Amino acid sequence: MQKELCYGARPGNVTDEYGMHSRMNSSRFLLAAGILLFALWIEPAPAAETFTVPNAEEFFPDGKGSRWQYRGQVIEGPLSTIAQKTFSNVSVVKGAEKLKGVSVRVFHDSNPGGHEPSESYYRRDAAGIVYYGSTPGSPLEKQLVPYQIVRFPLEYPSGFQQFNRQGVTYGVDVDGDEKDEQVDVEATVNVVGLETVQVPAGTYKDTVRLESKMTMRIHLTKDRETVVGTDTMNVWFARGVGVVKYIERQEFPSIKGDRGMVTETTEELEEVEIKKE
Repeated sequence: MQKELCYGARPGNVTDEYGMHSRMNSSRFLLAAGILLFALWIEPAPAAETFTVPNAEEFFPDGKGSRWQYRGQVIEGPLSTIAQKTFSNVSVVKGAEKLKGVSVRVFHDSNPGGHEPSESYYRRDAAGIVYYGSTPGSPLEKQLVPYQIVRFPLEYPSGFQQFNRQGVTYGVDVDGDEKDEQVDVEATVNVVGLETVQVPAGTYKDTVRLESKMTMRIHLTKDRETVVGTDTMNVWFARGVGVVKYIERQEFPSIKGDRGMVTETTEELEEVEIKKE
């Protein structure tokens, strides 16, 4: 679902607030007084130190003709039955084009995540990188784009919310009643830090690891129930190279007695050729 973060590689319990407050009203004053006294002698924890990655744009090359070849693996199935397959994906920068009046860079992937070929669209400027969707794209994605996937300056640890949308059409009939479900969807991106990564193309030091997480609350139309699915992706970017590895894990909940579905996709860099314009 979240191939966009790759920049060219394919990629609860509900609290009864009012009830709780009514039971706590009688002790609220004493609790507040205790917190005040406690705060008088407890020193607040220092804020976490952040670091800025210099020349961060060098981690996201997009020169026309640049080419990345990846070795991929998909592990999927219900929790008790796991299937595994391998695949190869080649990502190429086709160049620039106009999309609804905006100049974007076009990446073509031959077999992203082991799926059909696709083209993805990005715009990079001084503020970061914005994702403008893909072809073919899912009905859900088309309602969410454009949205930011990277912010400049690139600092770690740091994070931001990409979007938080309520009542979006999912575009899929999940519960079999011939009606599309509605979904509340939220996504965040965190810059974790710098790490060393070993892949078939070699060992890359000081790669930037980004972690994105999308949470979907799917409202089933048949039984008026809500189920929660998640999509978490970790991506490693190397300076002057781009994406060297990603791992994406999708978890879809159990519906009507099935065992749910878990899919984990990995792509690792085998070959790279970076072109400058």
